[in-house]
Amino acid sequence: MQAHHDQETAQPCELIPPHDASRCFLYEPGRISYADGLKLQHDFHTACALGEIPGILMLLEHNPVLTMGVKTGEGNVLASREALDKLGVELVKTDRGGDVTYHGPGQLVGYPILKLRQIGVDLHCYLRTLEQTIIDTLADFDLIGTRNGPAGVWVGDKKVCSIGIAVRKWVTYHGFALNIDPNMSHFSLINPCGLASSQITSLAELLGSAPDMAHVREVYARNFANNFKLELIPWRAAKC
Repeated sequence: MQAHHDQETAQPCELIPPHDASRCFLYEPGRISYADGLKLQHDFHTACALGEIPGILMLLEHNPVLTMGVKTGEGNVLASREALDKLGVELVKTDRGGDVTYHGPGQLVGYPILKLRQIGVDLHCYLRTLEQTIIDTLADFDLIGTRNGPAGVWVGDKKVCSIGIAVRKWVTYHGFALNIDPNMSHFSLINPCGLASSQITSLAELLGSAPDMAHVREVYARNFANNFKLELIPWRAAKC
């Protein structure tokens, strides 16, 4: 099942999760390859679907990579493989929703792996709430984030966060990429999510300087917990 967005569902929604859905692990592995991140997602997804963990939020950075979602439009990758190789940027296909996007250092990537039924939401409500976690995080930096139809969050007329998710066995995976201070020139290698690279921005550009990544992760984790009504438990302290 893939996520779909439209203007009619672009309103936030209220979550009323059952009492036993109040715990979720927080895993912060640092900077890893996209392949390693995807394997971790699949492993955690299986564990969550089997009831071995209640859910987990992965917050990390990736090595430079272009990922093509299931709706990647023809021609939205603008660079050849040879050019990407010279720049040290991978090109991979993946099973999330959405079009092509860029991941790299300086970008906060979040992969929430949650049971939709346990947190008391349907797919559209989950997407709207995920967007709200980003909007609230931007507000903590005095920025006004908005929805603009397709998945993601914008500040003014520029997109600062891309969202592309997948759901299998009613458990979510994939997630969002919030631009803190990535190499913005890498966005010119693609039409990111079908947009021109000039329509993409970052917190560094919006604020005039880049906030500390560790601080952004801390702020985001708090907003994620508040919006999804979850208690986050550090993964290293977990006892499965």
